[in-house]
Amino acid sequence: MTATTGILPLLLALLTAVSVTGMLLGIRMIRADAKLPSDLTLALEVGATRVSKAGSAVDRIGMRFAPLVLRLMGPRRVDAKRRRIDMAGNPGGLTLQRYAARRAVYGVFGLVVGLMFLSNGQLLFAALTFAFGLFAADALIWQAIRERKDVIDRTLPDFLDVLAVVVSAGLGFRQALDRVAEKYEGPWADELRITLRQMDMGVSRRQAFDELRRRNSSEQVAQFVSALQQGEELGSPIAETLIQLATDMRRTDAQNARRRAAKTIPKATLVTLVFMLPATMILIATGMFLGSGANFGSILGR
Repeated sequence: MTATTGILPLLLALLTAVSVTGMLLGIRMIRADAKLPSDLTLALEVGATRVSKAGSAVDRIGMRFAPLVLRLMGPRRVDAKRRRIDMAGNPGGLTLQRYAARRAVYGVFGLVVGLMFLSNGQLLFAALTFAFGLFAADALIWQAIRERKDVIDRTLPDFLDVLAVVVSAGLGFRQALDRVAEKYEGPWADELRITLRQMDMGVSRRQAFDELRRRNSSEQVAQFVSALQQGEELGSPIAETLIQLATDMRRTDAQNARRRAAKTIPKATLVTLVFMLPATMILIATGMFLGSGANFGSILGR
């Protein structure tokens, strides 16, 4: 009891110090006349049309601390995070600077609120708040990568069929790719436009498609790039390569679907045995007992 009584004032004092420091920094930021660096100002403008008002407010609060967060992360983690943001397709206009700003704001929020819960003895809420501060900025990236991969995997086989038809009609591969990409919307169309823009700027076709593979975690995208590069080296007809690749992708999707269905059956059986079967037995036994006309008073000894 004495130890708990001694820790509580220390936590309250630490919380008060953090709050006062945050207020002073906020007042200093409001009154400061210094402008943001040009690269950070550009980061605020990139994707502004896709950023929600709440997200934009969080970005502006934490943007001044973004360079500090990036320095603490280190070059290797920054490069890895930049690659994951590219794989996610910059969801909601997210950039590396915006990520660092949100991580700063969410981290301070999780620390302050978590200490408040901890000082009141609410350990569960404190742990959840600390976890929010650590992982909230990454949750959007994780979700976007998974959704983007699923959409690309569904879109790519149909795209290859259309591209093969256009190539067979006599257009060159570069012109056919540009023509088909204009008709598509979504993550895969965005990736193709980036690749085409890189080639327009002088990047070689092999390097542009290597970058396309690097930005995506989809196995089908890797197969597409590898097939194109191998076909270019061997001189095989591109249309036949695309048709065969689309067929292989659909066959792989069907096998994966059967594999997922096979894994679902044991899970459904386990749920049935653990929950539905006991509940059904209880209902049957209760119905039989109530329908037997037994005297509950005599059974209970009343």
